[in-house]
Amino acid sequence: MNREMQRRLKARGWSVGTATDFLNLTPEEERLVELRLALCHAVKERRKKEKIPQEELAERMKTSQSRIAKIESCDSHVSTDMMFNAYFALGASLRDASRIIAAAARKEEIIL
Repeated sequence: MNREMQRRLKARGWSVGTATDFLNLTPEEERLVELRLALCHAVKERRKKEKIPQEELAERMKTSQSRIAKIESCDSHVSTDMMFNAYFALGASLRDASRIIAAAARKEEIIL
């Protein structure tokens, strides 16, 4: 949101802040949310880049296509372990995973 929009909202009595402020997240919770978001986006982007259908990834992981869709949509009911399993099932290395963690720490876009 640009500064002009923030100024206009504040002038009308609205409060402007971050999701962390709104949800009252601790710094630890904020880092976990950033990591989960980075990881689920990385799974989706890598799968698309490799041109692997969700069904094929599901077969590799011995799970369902709907579970893959939940991973890629960052569903809160999907464990971080499952997200990493999907990422590794796509051929990612530990080095690739460390890049995601580092990018999440920097809140930057991940280059796959």
